[in-house]
Formats: sequence, C-alpha cells, structure tokens
Amino acid sequence: MNDDNNKWVLIERVFDAPIEMVWQMWTDPTLFQKWYGPNGMNIPVAEMDVVVGGNRKICMEMVRPDRVMTMWFLGIYKEIQKPTRLVYTESMCDQDGNVISPQSMGMPEGHPEVTEIIIELSEDEGKTHMKMVHIGVPADTGGAGGWAQAFDKMANLLQGS
Repeated sequence: MNDDNNKWVLIERVFDAPIEMVWQMWTDPTLFQKWYGPNGMNIPVAEMDVVVGGNRKICMEMVRPDRVMTMWFLGIYKEIQKPTRLVYTESMCDQDGNVISPQSMGMPEGHPEVTEIIIELSEDEGKTHMKMVHIGVPADTGGAGGWAQAFDKMANLLQGS
C-alpha cells in the first residue's frame, strides 16, 4: 500500500450476511437510515438516486437536551457495479443542498470540500467481505471512529435480519 492510501480511512469488515443484503444496506435509503452515522446520531433524511450521476443527500442529526445538531451531506454516484462496487462523492452542504466549506462546520483547515467513498464487496460462503475507503478523511481523525461505530450498527442490523 502506498503512502497516500495510509492517509485515508480504510476499514475492512466481514459481515455474516449475503452480499446482496450488505449491498442493500448501502443503497436502500430506509436501511441506510438505520445504521449510518456514529452512535448517538440518527438519519432523518436519506435521499439516494443510486444511478451513475445520481444525487444523494443525507442528514445526520444528534438531539441533545439543549439543542439539535445537524450535518448535511451532498454527493454524486460515480460508479455502480451491483453488488460489488459503489463509489460516490460527499460534500458538506446546507439543508437546501448548497455546498458549504468544511471549515464552517468545524472541520480542520485543509479538509477537502469533496471527499470520495469507495465500497468493495465480495462474498465467500455466505459471508460478505467489505472494504471501505473514505478518501479525503485522514485515518487518524474522528471520521474513522464514526465509520467503525456505523459498521457495528450495520453488523447488528444484519444479524437481526
């Protein structure tokens, strides 16, 4: 693996579920809402037009006693090879879908305006191996922990299905 790859979040997981079910977790908005985001976050909005060039708009929300914190994300599907590969972009945006700077949302200086998520799936004996790379999010940031928590939620959801 070259040095550039080490800079980004890379997570590999094996799910005890068929590849088609894991694919649906990524592409069915209703299922996506059930697992996406770190612990304590819910997903009130998941609009996903899963075709090459299609848009996606996601809202992550954390309800606290004193306020509701929301983060909106906008992206475009770049590559779809059902059920083995999914590539999409992600940018922070406002509720209306206008891209905003990551720094305005408290991200560190230098955080890119557009990141890219690559999901590769393969199946072996009824289990699905997932490799997810989030290009543009450094491996040593909270983004890696958020993804790990989300994948724990996905694993629990798949076990219950």
